[in-house]
Amino acid sequence: MTAAVMPTYGRIDIAFQRGEGAYMYDTKGGKYLDFATGLAVLCLGHSHPHIVAAIQKQAATLMHTSNLYNIPGQERLAERLVAKSFADTVFFCNSGAEANECAIKMVRRYHHVNGDPERYRVITFDDCFHGRTLATIAATGTEKILDGFGPKVDGFDHVAVGDFDALQAAIGPQTAAIMIEPVQAEGGVMVVEDAVMQKLRQVCDDNGLLLIIDEVQTGMGRTGKLLAHEWSGISADVVTLGKGIGGGFPIGACMATADAAKGMVAGTHGSTYGGNPLAAAAGNAVLDVILEDGFMENVQRLGDLLRSRLEDVCQRNDAVIEDVRGCGLLLGIKCKFPNMDLVTSMRGKGVLVPPAGDNVLRLLPPLNIEEGHIDEAVAALEDVCREMGQ
Repeated sequence: MTAAVMPTYGRIDIAFQRGEGAYMYDTKGGKYLDFATGLAVLCLGHSHPHIVAAIQKQAATLMHTSNLYNIPGQERLAERLVAKSFADTVFFCNSGAEANECAIKMVRRYHHVNGDPERYRVITFDDCFHGRTLATIAATGTEKILDGFGPKVDGFDHVAVGDFDALQAAIGPQTAAIMIEPVQAEGGVMVVEDAVMQKLRQVCDDNGLLLIIDEVQTGMGRTGKLLAHEWSGISADVVTLGKGIGGGFPIGACMATADAAKGMVAGTHGSTYGGNPLAAAAGNAVLDVILEDGFMENVQRLGDLLRSRLEDVCQRNDAVIEDVRGCGLLLGIKCKFPNMDLVTSMRGKGVLVPPAGDNVLRLLPPLNIEEGHIDEAVAALEDVCREMGQ
């Protein structure tokens, strides 16, 4: 890597020059099955023709205007997201971290206009991940990502998922909201049980709190529903999106009920690029595909198939793999060897997979993969486990 690039990433020494469908091709001619998808960004794989055509068409007419003016494509994208979800209104930005910043500002503003400006604290959970801005690293609370960036932004309290005694003790007169991921992806692909999500909704209702659900990685069909919290049958007050919403183009969104967003009036928040014509074209193209009849059901089917195949590998290789976890096409393999050893070995077999916390190997394939891609990834994993077991 050139010294001109700030060394904030521990990069792997591969450079890719093109992608097509579920595959990427490096500058040396290597071909890789992509089960990382830019960390759940490329929800429809590489160079999806409908997304490419939409971006090309928009780029040739109007890429950017700023939010000083009406943006018809943005309005259409918001209307479609609202029509398919709990939300009444959407704010567009450029990333999941920005969406989470908007959510944090929104809940503070909500209590401010209600006459309770002292209510500003947000309860988050151990092993969460909400982004890399100063506020979102404080919301995450992990010492590794906070180190050197003090003083920590005030306003966040952390408890363990499912520990409702600790949660109740953390709620005080300054508490504004609870913020949770339905699947703690970075934290080890830990699925939050439906009963826990349902009880969190009740705790919020009982205490006048807003419920923020961070769906940056789980949203846009990743678990087989548009939004992962739909599985638990609850309704959110605020939901944040990023990663897959643009299919590879940078865009984030903060969705909310009209009540939760009532304090977000002109001048309270903004984004220069957020939801510009080019980003909106990408987002609408993604929705065109994932809202097709049968698409979500196929994600569920493929997720069940992949999980079943992984569990078979786990049973045959229990000296290497401890368990399989996750839902839909967001799955994790708990390793008994260092997970980075498996990441490296899988890459040597031509399959890209990212790590996660708790010594987990994460699988994030495109949502439109085929069964043959599953066969290929599972065969590579079987080979790696056999070699490591020996």
